[in-house]
Amino acid sequence: MIVLHHTGMPDCDGARARLCDPEAAVSAHYLISETGTIWQLVPEALRAWHAGTGRWGAVCDVNSRSIGVELASPGNTPFSEPQMAALERLMRDVMARWNIAPARVIAHSDMAPGRKFDPSARFDWRRLALSGLSVWPECAAQDGDFLGHARAFGYTAEADEATILSAFRLRFRPWASGPCDAIDTGLAADLARRFPVDRATPAA
Repeated sequence: MIVLHHTGMPDCDGARARLCDPEAAVSAHYLISETGTIWQLVPEALRAWHAGTGRWGAVCDVNSRSIGVELASPGNTPFSEPQMAALERLMRDVMARWNIAPARVIAHSDMAPGRKFDPSARFDWRRLALSGLSVWPECAAQDGDFLGHARAFGYTAEADEATILSAFRLRFRPWASGPCDAIDTGLAADLARRFPVDRATPAA
């Protein structure tokens, strides 16, 4: 898998220093600056401490089965064009090397709903999907079991509906508010139908 994050810090230099500080107990495979500079901080074949507690589908130890990419950003501003372009280049290479499907590119907030909120509502997931680097649901409003569909796509079975709805909207409907509606259910159903996660066998 690839897990995308934002640093939540004022500048890239500070984020890089923290990610390289052994006492911070946090690391990532890659850090991308606002200007598009890419630093590899941990070899891809080694475990980085970027994901923490959480899960996606059958994967409980996300750190051991994912590449972590940090985007230098406080999280409340748009991500720059050079930064997004660099991310896309990096992701194409990583996904090819490790045979990672677009559906296995997730947000930190996806695998740790309610605990993490990065790479934030300002991140352009649809752009990645249009480039074949992630997935995006087709809108077809319907009634039904939102929670069941969201879990079939990969969201944790341990979180309740409100927590998963918040994480789902953060990625796919950041402008939405209020209780779960037919659009949420339809989007989740489309993702579950086209990209069902295997909860029995972890994948890259």
